[in-house]
Amino acid sequence: MSSQGHGAVLGIETSCDETAAALLDGMGRVLAERLWSQTAEHAPYAGVVPEIAARAHLARLPGMIEAVLAEAGVAPSAVAATAGPGLIGGLIVGAHLGKGFALARRLPFYAINHLEAHALSARLPGVADEPPAFPYLTLLVSGGHCLLVETRGPGAHAVLGRTLDDAPGEAFDKVAKMLGLGWPGGPALERLAAGGDAERFALPRPMLGREGFDFSFSGLKTAVATILAGYPAGALPQRDAADLAAGFQARVAWTLADRARRAMRAANRCRVLVVSGGVAANRAVRSALAEAASGEGFTLAVPPPVLCTDNAVMVAWTAIERRRLGDPGADLGVPPRPRWAP
Repeated sequence: MSSQGHGAVLGIETSCDETAAALLDGMGRVLAERLWSQTAEHAPYAGVVPEIAARAHLARLPGMIEAVLAEAGVAPSAVAATAGPGLIGGLIVGAHLGKGFALARRLPFYAINHLEAHALSARLPGVADEPPAFPYLTLLVSGGHCLLVETRGPGAHAVLGRTLDDAPGEAFDKVAKMLGLGWPGGPALERLAAGGDAERFALPRPMLGREGFDFSFSGLKTAVATILAGYPAGALPQRDAADLAAGFQARVAWTLADRARRAMRAANRCRVLVVSGGVAANRAVRSALAEAASGEGFTLAVPPPVLCTDNAVMVAWTAIERRRLGDPGADLGVPPRPRWAP
């Protein structure tokens, strides 16, 4: 086998509000990449509008693929596209365009589970000194998902716990909106929290003492709303807003670390905790999880922020992992699906 492995793989990602295309060589090295965020299109609505997202993917994706291929100067030997879970309109755009590309060039096509792609992203070349060996624990924390998974290999994942209500990123955005921070709220709330006292307000610690590995953030969000209801109408005093943001962020980080710690104690075969998803970019969350992992004798593996959020590099990489196991890429009949467990 050459240094290119099976050859280059074209990856396509359109599951939510990021439009992305990337070409990786057979070893997983990025040859070219394009990523476009739709934040400006959705900001006036304080959230992702599915119809706008789908139309934006359709308008941008063909040109992005052409640009990636032109920059790399390498023809792909396979195509991979996110087929779920996510917003169905965007999934249809990306998956069908990828299938059409593969059919026209008689290439193998891989329908990729978006959540699995996050779980495998820590194994990309250059992310860690030593790629985590299977099995390992994966904590996926994003705007739409919160899962604890034992990752045993491509196509082999055991879900240990999930959120019972809001995903952490969703809760961040909703609390940021309550505080008048706009959308997307996560980064703005983190900046505000940096100057706050996390212990000033008596906010609950979700799932405190609860058995198992599930998560819950709705009650914490409601507690913030209850505190805000005690203030007169108008802008919240800056000090109060910072303290409330800090307290909320600290409780989310504590909850994620607490549930992950429980899973680490129960997962006898695993010694690595992989954390991915947009919320993994939050410094307080990373710090809490690093402390929890160290305390349990685990290695923490977190991809860089650009690979934590939705991207096409992880999509192509998942196909490469599957090809190495002999998967021929015969997924043209796999439909896009809004719900799809890893």
